[in-house]
Amino acid sequence: MQNPSDPAGQLDLNLDLNLGIELQDDLEGDTLREECGVFGIFGHPEAAAITALGLHALQHRGQEAAGIVSFDGSRFHSERRLGLVGDTFSRREVIERLPGSMAVGHVRYSTTGATILRNVQPLFAELNAGGFAVGHNGNLTNGLTLRRELVKGGAMMQSTTDTEVILHLVAQSRRARFVDRFIEALKALEGAYSLVALTNKKLIGARDPLGIRPLVLGDLDGHPILTSETCALDMIGAKYVRDVDPGEILVFDEEGAHSHKPFPPRPPRPCIFEYIYFSRPDSIVGGRSVYEVRKAFGAQLARESHVEVDVVVPVPDSGVPAAIGYSQYSGVPFELGIIRNHYVGRTFIQPTQSVRELGVRMKHSANRAAIEGKRIILIDDSLVRGTTSKKIVRMMRDAGAREVHFRLASPPILYPDYYGIDLPDRGGLLAATHSLEEMRDIIGADSLAFLSIDGMYRAMGEPGWDPANPKFSDHCFTGAYPTHLTDQTQVEPQPRQLSLLAEAS
Repeated sequence: MQNPSDPAGQLDLNLDLNLGIELQDDLEGDTLREECGVFGIFGHPEAAAITALGLHALQHRGQEAAGIVSFDGSRFHSERRLGLVGDTFSRREVIERLPGSMAVGHVRYSTTGATILRNVQPLFAELNAGGFAVGHNGNLTNGLTLRRELVKGGAMMQSTTDTEVILHLVAQSRRARFVDRFIEALKALEGAYSLVALTNKKLIGARDPLGIRPLVLGDLDGHPILTSETCALDMIGAKYVRDVDPGEILVFDEEGAHSHKPFPPRPPRPCIFEYIYFSRPDSIVGGRSVYEVRKAFGAQLARESHVEVDVVVPVPDSGVPAAIGYSQYSGVPFELGIIRNHYVGRTFIQPTQSVRELGVRMKHSANRAAIEGKRIILIDDSLVRGTTSKKIVRMMRDAGAREVHFRLASPPILYPDYYGIDLPDRGGLLAATHSLEEMRDIIGADSLAFLSIDGMYRAMGEPGWDPANPKFSDHCFTGAYPTHLTDQTQVEPQPRQLSLLAEAS
């Protein structure tokens, strides 16, 4: 991953130095960033249109780029664009350029590789066995190492994303059957991946052996669908069939469905952040309602750290279900004390302090009627750098709140992620560099508390947190990474073969 790692104490200084840069609507990058979403369908006469609808439902997983590759029985067709799904794939002429009854699609947030057109997925290559398109949700922890080895062996990389490694590994395999080539490629990978792939005969889905990233199987009028979340099935009226098992490879062709399980079984370790933040509240992940889990997080938070207040206020939108759970358990009224502007996109902040301060308020504004003169408790899903939390607390006080208490519906984030979540290195994580009291003082709250790790597990329906047998990938809280981190142990500098190429996109 290629993430910034500014010390928390220098965040405001760094913002002042980077005048005129494009600032995302998440306020200085101080939030968890979505990963990616994948979608694939086999045998449907309107495959591309269905895929576009599915990608709309997965838009929350990546807003930087979207792409669809279809196959019409003789040719592959590809449309890949920067921007939102609706910017391109809501137009009839675009869908008409994607004929065929098989298609795969992808929405992207770049965790590895810059946001440029050549990195937009699905990636496509012409192999000895025919065309091959692949979309990837996750991040490979040995992707850079594999890339170096492939380049040294003569491979020519056209992108800077780790997903391209998969294309080359499949191309280099000498196995006779395509599925065996695919399996051989996956056996070389470390880290997290949920994949959808398309050949001239098959739709393929694959999930890493620990099931870190989600992938589900659905059915639309007898046509199989593979996608990241069940909300995409609901969007198109498809039926949920089951989760793809960790380590499973599903292949669909004219002969039907084929399941392959080439990896030794291991205890699953799905990513806990799917429940905390990433998945849409109306999705079912691993048999659990994301909405109900987030409410349970809030209720557990109330058990652990309640103080006397007048109203519970969510930080929208991700803090809303947890705030509902907190309110219902504590009996304190729920109020929308912060109103989110859903129509703010990318914002250009001008190089003056006063205008930058106004830009910070474009996404959130205080609902003075709900908070003036009251003791409030703010509920958010997580805390990364703390800069956004600080500004929201200040906003609440400016709007007349008498007391502002801050609660996080997840444990303190102490370690970076290498599986597809765009988090800073440890130096940029507020909880990793400051004590609880120091964090409270920086944010400016009257009190600050996080959900405990044990409480998080209990809210998930588990007996509690067992460090010797974790049920989830909780490494951001515990430092217990579920796979090898090969790239992090390498001392060789990053390859520079693309450094001379800049392209308009």
